[in-house]
Parts: sequence; structure tokens; C-alpha cells
Amino acid sequence: MTNPRNLDSQGAHFVGGTPFFASRHDQRLSYTLYVPKDHTAQADPLPLVVIQHGTGRSAEAYRDQWAQFAIDHRCVILAPLFPAGLVEPGELHSFKFLEYRGTRFDEELLHIVDEVGERFNTETERFLLHGFSGGGQFAHRFAYAHPERLAGVSIGAPGRITQLDDSLPWWLGTGGFEERFGIKIDLAALREVPVQMVIGSEDTETWEINNVGGPNWMDGVEHTGRTRIERLEALRASFEAQGVPVRFDIVPGVAHRGSQVAPAVQEFMAGLLGRRV
Repeated sequence: MTNPRNLDSQGAHFVGGTPFFASRHDQRLSYTLYVPKDHTAQADPLPLVVIQHGTGRSAEAYRDQWAQFAIDHRCVILAPLFPAGLVEPGELHSFKFLEYRGTRFDEELLHIVDEVGERFNTETERFLLHGFSGGGQFAHRFAYAHPERLAGVSIGAPGRITQLDDSLPWWLGTGGFEERFGIKIDLAALREVPVQMVIGSEDTETWEINNVGGPNWMDGVEHTGRTRIERLEALRASFEAQGVPVRFDIVPGVAHRGSQVAPAVQEFMAGLLGRRV
């Protein structure tokens, strides 16, 4: 990591809001960071907060929105970018379901996290994860696969949920998860992860999530609820049925806007970071 107290013209880009860096493991994928400008390679490593984009891939906007949080709470913000059309032109949804045509997006995120730990002096054994909408889909499925890596997870307004229920086929539920991913869901570890589910009280539009026959549709989705609020409530019920406690936040007056639920997410994560002191 470049020492921000002795910046040259190149080193200045490794603190504050950074450029997008190609992942060393898969250069089709990239990431950007916000690193507090006084953080050095000689300092204690800072905790890592990962903000996973949704369908719109607005990684840079999330990084910028969380910059002040990084300064105030002494952490590094990581915003990965998983491009649309990665395998098929125009394909939008692949990362949300962890795997698509041989690319394991959960594992690729872990490669990026490990790379960031090496290059930017961050803690990587456990990190905080938030995603909204498509990012919320990724976040809860990532938690099933890798609870031992999470210091906390915030699941924002997923349009399609995977209930923590082995009686339902993937991806409506976790049936066949071990056969598909080579990972047995560790419920004991998941119960130790602080979980927030968050959504706006006006997040009631259904045009995008009730698209029967669409590429991200599976018969049975309709039974999880018509709106994102109903679906998130169903996800909470499936967590709680397995003994996983959930903090459930409904943000008054907010529709499907990740930026507007961010204060509730930041309150949740600030509390978790505060426990470290």
C-alpha cells in the first residue's frame, strides 16, 4: 500500500476514492475502494465493508456514498463490479445466483477481498457485506455459502429470495445446495452472523419482479409474495425458523432506492464496528 503521507502522482490514486482495479484472479471483474487518506501500510489493518451493486452496476456511486462512513468509522469500503453481459451479450442477472456458466461469483468476491487485504492493509478474515436489490440477492446467498467470512450481513430489498429451506429446490430454497456448490450450509456459523434485512415502506412496485417467463423467473416465486416487502418478510421467516436472528428495518417513505436505505444500513454496521473497540 502506498504511504499517503508521501504521495506521488501515482500513489495518490491508492487512497480516497480509487480507480477500478482489475481482479488479479479474473480480470473480467474489477473493484473500487474508498481508503481513508491517513491510512498507511504501517497502521493496524482497517476493517472491510463490502457494498455489492445490483442490476444497475452502480459500484462507484455506492463507494462515494459510503466514503464519509469510512472516514468516520475507520474502515475501508470495497465496491466490486461484476459486469453485465459477462458470458452472454445483454445478460444481467448471473452474479445474483452465485454461479453462472462456470464463474463462481462468491469465490471471485473472496479472491478480490484477499487481494484488497494484501494491497490496502485491511482485515479480511471476516468482513461486513451489504447489497441492495440484486445485491441483496447476492448477499443472502453468499451468507449461505460463506458465513464464516462474515462479521455481519445486510440484505436490502431482494426481488427474488432463496429461502433457508432444503425442501425447496435451488434457488427458491436451499435444496441441492451442497451438490451444486460443494458446500454444506453451516447453520451454526450462520446463526453467529448478525443479520439485517432492510427495505423501504413504499417499495411496492412489482413490474420487475413478477416477470413470468423472464430469464430470472422460476415457477414458485409467486408463492414468496407479490412485493419485495412480502418477499423479504418470507425470507426473514425462513431465517428465524432455522434459529437465525434477524434485525428487520422498514424505512418510512422510501421506495426501491438503495441510497435512501443506506442510513439504516450504516447505523447497523456502525454498531458492529463499534463492538471492535
